[in-house]
Amino acid sequence: MGYMAEQNMTPIRAWRGYLKLTQAQVAERLKITQAAYAQLEASQRPRKSTLQRVSAALEITVEQLAI
Repeated sequence: MGYMAEQNMTPIRAWRGYLKLTQAQVAERLKITQAAYAQLEASQRPRKSTLQRVSAALEITVEQLAI
């Protein structure tokens, strides 16, 4: 969690970086554009349904994103 605070990252962004994935790779998994994913990743309070979709794309649990 300290890493996220130091870098001012959202949990989605931190997990993507930790998993060494690009925005384009995750966007492809979600079947959306990279630009749409970038907006989603920057969201401070994403919807629960969004967290569910992103967690599935990152192959992690929703709980891991809910920090």
